[in-house]
Amino acid sequence: MTAATASPAVSPMTQVVNGLLAIKPLWNVAKWQARTMMIKRAERLGIPWRETVKTYQAQDWDQTWQQAINPDLTYPDYYQASFHGYDQGHLCWEAAFEFEVAANAVHSSLYPEAGAKGDLQLRQSYHDVLLAHLPQAPQRILDLHCTVGLSSFTLQACYPQARLTGLDFSPYYVTLAHYNGQQQQSEINWVHALPEATGLDAQSFDLVSAFLLFHEMPQDAARRIFREARRLVKAGGNFTFMDMNPRSQAYVTMPPYVMTLLKSTEPFMDQYFALDIEAELLAAGFDHVEIYPNSSRHRTAIATVQP
Repeated sequence: MTAATASPAVSPMTQVVNGLLAIKPLWNVAKWQARTMMIKRAERLGIPWRETVKTYQAQDWDQTWQQAINPDLTYPDYYQASFHGYDQGHLCWEAAFEFEVAANAVHSSLYPEAGAKGDLQLRQSYHDVLLAHLPQAPQRILDLHCTVGLSSFTLQACYPQARLTGLDFSPYYVTLAHYNGQQQQSEINWVHALPEATGLDAQSFDLVSAFLLFHEMPQDAARRIFREARRLVKAGGNFTFMDMNPRSQAYVTMPPYVMTLLKSTEPFMDQYFALDIEAELLAAGFDHVEIYPNSSRHRTAIATVQP
């Protein structure tokens, strides 16, 4: 079934929160508090946050960096915004080194019984939707926001027969994905490019997938990515993504102070929550859109190109 996609209007409390976050000292406090909460949660769960970072920091990344990145890539301003408590957002080593441990910590709250494996369970919930609703297994897959490789490896496990390409805009993420791929002896092809301008051949993928990308994009960028995904998907193929569900009770009833902490690390969240993804995907040229809840806080969209 298709879930409703319209989002509630911005409330007076949301406007107050946004006003508070516009005050730089308050924003810094909120950002620091959100990051501190994540690290403490990880430590309680036995996730080796500091140990993992130290291991990565001890390595020489120069050779892998040279193999993985496109040195001529330039970034629109929205890619250089502060995200997740990092002043440089996704464009720094710290974000890459901490990505997996942070994901495990943040998503542990979704599945208390899974503990540190909550992130893996969230990813599986997305792929369960794809396995249930895609008409056939894709042979060529593009992971449009591969980060350090986690979503690409999960896609490869789900569709082991597929040829897989992992793409990300962050050179730091792509370098770590390339390294992780080597450690796993994976044949995934890693690409450093913008998701709205991939440079890949048109109609070359049966499935284009994006995991937790669009809440980190302003609306105009999301629309460009939708159009690029449409260009890349073959006839009979699909563009799918998993992201926050603004209509979930978790967000509708979230206390204002918690929402303040969340917004301090997600500067484009309001724009994403106000985006009518079904209408935008249809406007981008997809023929049919289905949206399914896949966790208490997330939804999966499946946009289809007719054969």
